[in-house]
Formats: sequence, C-alpha cells, structure tokens
Amino acid sequence: MRAYDVILKKRNGFFLTQEEIEYFVHGYAKGEVTDYQMAAWLMAVFFQGLTDQETAFLTQAMIDSGEVIDLKEIAGIKVDKHSTGGVGDTTTLVLAPLVAAAGVNVAKMSGRGLGHTGGTLDKLESIPGLHIDLTKEKFIENVEKIGLAVMGQTANLVPADGKMYALRDVTATVESMPLIASSIMSKKIAAGAQAIVLDVKTGQGAFMKTLSQSLELAEAMVKIGKKMNRKTIAFITDMNQPLGYAVGNALEVEEALAVLSGQGPEDLRELCLELGGAMVYLAQKASSREEAREKLRLLLENGAALEKLGEMITAQGGNRRVLHDWTLLPQAAIKEEVRAGEDGYLTSLEAEKIGITAMLLGAGREKKEDIIDHSAGVLLKKKVGDKVSKGEVLAVLHSNDTTKISQAKAMYSSAYLIQNQPLEKLKLIYQIIE
Repeated sequence: MRAYDVILKKRNGFFLTQEEIEYFVHGYAKGEVTDYQMAAWLMAVFFQGLTDQETAFLTQAMIDSGEVIDLKEIAGIKVDKHSTGGVGDTTTLVLAPLVAAAGVNVAKMSGRGLGHTGGTLDKLESIPGLHIDLTKEKFIENVEKIGLAVMGQTANLVPADGKMYALRDVTATVESMPLIASSIMSKKIAAGAQAIVLDVKTGQGAFMKTLSQSLELAEAMVKIGKKMNRKTIAFITDMNQPLGYAVGNALEVEEALAVLSGQGPEDLRELCLELGGAMVYLAQKASSREEAREKLRLLLENGAALEKLGEMITAQGGNRRVLHDWTLLPQAAIKEEVRAGEDGYLTSLEAEKIGITAMLLGAGREKKEDIIDHSAGVLLKKKVGDKVSKGEVLAVLHSNDTTKISQAKAMYSSAYLIQNQPLEKLKLIYQIIE
C-alpha cells in the first residue's frame, strides 16, 4: 500500500477501506507519511467528504494511534460530556460535581482555553493549590475514592489527531464536518467514555455560526457514537451571548460555586440540569432524563453537589475553604464599569467580542504559550432582553493592567446594541439529537 494511492482514491471520490485509513493515519503518527501527503489527503477529504462508515474508521484509527485510558476498574457506566467551546461556558465546573453527587463516577479530561474560548483547566487552577497534572493512577484512584477527578489530557492520547489538527489549522481544512467530528469523538472514546453527552454551541460566539452547521456536526458525532457502540446525545445550545454572567477564570469559578450553592444565573443552572440529566440517564442512574433532572435539582438545593466539589478540591491539593469564602479566589485590582449611553432594551450581546474583551484584559491566550491572569475577565450586569437606563452599569471589566483597559472597553462597547423595542430572550436549547 502506498500513501499516493490512498490520496488519489479519496481525491477521486472513492470509498476508503478501514485498512487504508489505518495505514495512512498510523503512518502519519509514526512519521512514515509526510506532512505534504497528509495535507493533500485532508484537502481531498475537505472537498470529497467521508461517509459515516469512513468517519467511524478514521475515529478508530486516531484512537488506536496512541494511549487508551482503561477505566474498566471503575464501577458503573462512564459518561463524559464535551462542549464545542464558548464564552462563559462554565458547565463542567458545575456538571462534574453535580453528576458525581448523583452516584455517577466522573473521570474527566479537559483542555485549556485559546482565543476567545475558555478552558476548564485554567478555571480550576484559579482555586488556590489545586493541581490538574495528576498521574493516570492518581486520576483513577480519586474517581474510585470520591467519584470525581478532572485532569489535563495526556500527550499520548490520540497523537495522530494532535498532528492532524495542527496541519488542518495551516492548510485551510479545519471546517470539515467529518474531520471535526472524528477529532472530538476520538478523544472522548480514547479517554474511556462509554456514553457521551455533547453540547454543540451555535451562534456568532461559537465555532459553528449557524444552526444548520451545528445540526450537521451534532448528527455526525451522534452517528460516530452509534457506529462505535457509544450511547450519544447531542444538545444544540445558544452562544449568541455568553452563558451566565461571568467571563474569565476566577469569575467563572465564583459563578459555578453560586450555582452549586442553589443560586447563580438561571441559564447556566438550567443548561447544567439538562446536560447533567442526560449524563445521569445514560449512566442508568435514572429511568428518564426528566427523573434525572429532578434528582440533580435536589442535589443543588441540599448542598450535596457543592460538598462533592469540595472533596475533589481536597483530593487534588486545593483549598476547600474557597467553597464558602470566594475572596480566596484571585481578585483583580482594577474594576472598570461600562455604562449605557442611552435608555432602551439590550437587543444584542455578541459573545465572541465579549470573549475577546476578556482575553484583552488578560483572561485568555492569543498563543498557546501565553500566561493568563486568573483574576481578569468580564462580569455582565445586563443580558439580551433586559431593560436599561442611561448611565446604568452594563458590565464590569476586571484586570490588573491599566494599559489594557481602554482597548478592552472599546471592544466591549462594540459588542452590545441598545434599541427602543424589546427583543425576546434567546432560546437556550434549540434541538436535542439522540
């Protein structure tokens, strides 16, 4: 078999066998297939597409290119959740302890933020002392002992995907549904997930800008799950404005603590109950998503979910006093208010621009090696549909760098629109794919 023949076959629109895809992907991971050959194949896939079966073959080949986390020694069905990325997307901080409190073992591998999207690991590292660089053995031990652990993805997990993604980024082949879907699902399955809940963001602050794109991606991932015997549910959720009110690492931890204490913003709470309900249902700890949702609501109200987070913080070296003393989280020295220039109704709050605002303040990275300021970010005071008065505070910018305030304030000011007529509140969940 030659790389040339595999490229030619796909370029001409023919079906690739499992052996051909394995040969090509594994050869690339080992350095036997060159960058220029993989780039040519990716472009062929971009234009010719992959069938559902080819996409499943690609997903399996990427999984088999490296380490697979074996969670068999952990009791029960292992359910994982994945979000396609957004602004103020604090769901994992709430979901992981909430679902664990319901008796589902949560062994979660998460990533860091880049650009206008946030990363769960960066948020968790806002908690004093907490570390996410667990060994695989410690990771499994914590899940067995307290039912919950969150760590960074190991370098050996799906290495072919890492190499292919870097190449896609510089060869204009990122926006290919089978490539996106197989990239996401390969990491979830390699990390030990037996069932998967997907939160596919849609809107101008999401990677998928339109509902039709988001639906296509969700259906592609659910089909992969079915082909690979993983129960999979996808929720298509709004990202035209930030989820919740906090954007920035420590600010989002504080907001997650509020939700786990039975408070917090309604949209974040509702989405966590819906996603968490699906996780508990797939883990067979409830007979329906509705029953699971009610179970989780009670766990928020009685403090069990907050206590479970405290157990995880202690197990991963953090200071659990942060549960009740939020001042222990990093605090910004500068808090600059953005005020409304007119009366009216907030009719637009562009999530991507608000994410960029937070990044400019120090909360995010433009490049992977950038150092972030955990205290920096944006705290919203008004969201789409709210009535505002001239001079009223719309948001508070948090930073420790005076040189960043003016540019960030200008970016935020371009993100919102005030008009005379009210707009209906945005839908939170557009569709559920099972």
